[in-house]
Amino acid sequence: MSQSDRLAGARRIMEWFARSTGLEPEGTPRRYLWTDAFAVCNYLGLAEATGDDELLGLAIRLVDQVHHVLGRHRPDDARRGWISGLEGDEAERHPTAGGLRIGKLRAERAPDEPLDPEAEWDRDGQYFHYLTRWMWALGRVSRVTGESRYHAWAVELAGVAYRAFAYPRDDGVPRHLSWKMSVDLSRPLVASTGQHDALDGFVTMSCLQAMAPEGRPVLVREVSELEGLCRDGAWATADALGIGGLLTDGWRLVQLALAGRQRGRALLASVLDQARWSLDAFGRSRALRGGAAGRLPFRELGLSIGLAAVARIAREATSGSVRVSGPVLESLARHVPLRGAIESFWVDPGHREAETWTGHRDINAVMLATSLAPDGYLDL
Repeated sequence: MSQSDRLAGARRIMEWFARSTGLEPEGTPRRYLWTDAFAVCNYLGLAEATGDDELLGLAIRLVDQVHHVLGRHRPDDARRGWISGLEGDEAERHPTAGGLRIGKLRAERAPDEPLDPEAEWDRDGQYFHYLTRWMWALGRVSRVTGESRYHAWAVELAGVAYRAFAYPRDDGVPRHLSWKMSVDLSRPLVASTGQHDALDGFVTMSCLQAMAPEGRPVLVREVSELEGLCRDGAWATADALGIGGLLTDGWRLVQLALAGRQRGRALLASVLDQARWSLDAFGRSRALRGGAAGRLPFRELGLSIGLAAVARIAREATSGSVRVSGPVLESLARHVPLRGAIESFWVDPGHREAETWTGHRDINAVMLATSLAPDGYLDL
């Protein structure tokens, strides 16, 4: 597939997404934080690639919709207004001060309601790993537009999220991050930690430091404590989406090193090494050999997006700022053809008729667009 075909395919998807979810023309918005974070980055990347300011306008409009929908309580919630509790102009100036809801169809579990692990997947609340994606999207908007308020909102969200999710604390130092919190961030809904949450938090907040206007210091305590939570991290995974996330974090660590940032250099080798182990195991599995009905497109496309970062890592691996083991790079490179295989499978309209696609059409489509045109999401 040529680069022009990739960009055209991604643009068609993102134009459909805008119409389908009430973004353009503006209608009743259907917002979901993970999908919308990738969508914002897609619009930014396509705008930069094509010079079309309408695409940049969609990115900015989407940010506004997300804040006004997911930054406020649900219509079926007895609580009203902004999650932060702020009102009027103050709330508008600080739309991320209370965090952002996931956007699930069902309301969050009540305080006196027992945990049902299966039902919890469909209930609202806040996820740390969704918030880090939104922090990244806001940072990218600030980078592209030059408007510092988006970066300020990302930093505000980072501080709020870290304080809420870092739990429990021993002598003031957190032991881990809770996986899921209530909408108002007052209680854990799932207290166990996500495998990559600390790493995602460290990398994303370190990038926000690098993006800070005039190099002003931000998130110093948060980054330092998250770095401590990353020591001896066990990140190897059999999950395609998780592997893609490791590769993406690896590329962002490379970019931080190229920008002269010292923090994170020690993690880079471990992140890429564990991504290699994970990819080797995934390659031996039969995960990509079944029909569409037995596959999970957005998870596979997450891997495809991460594989797009491998060529970038290899390009910079011999620079004076970055050193990556030759055997690790060779091992990662062997799996890069999986990207084309995943994309070709899900570009096929027949495969997109399966319930695994239609049941999660928004997230699947947007992540396919990201895989086709990944610059807006991958690059600092």
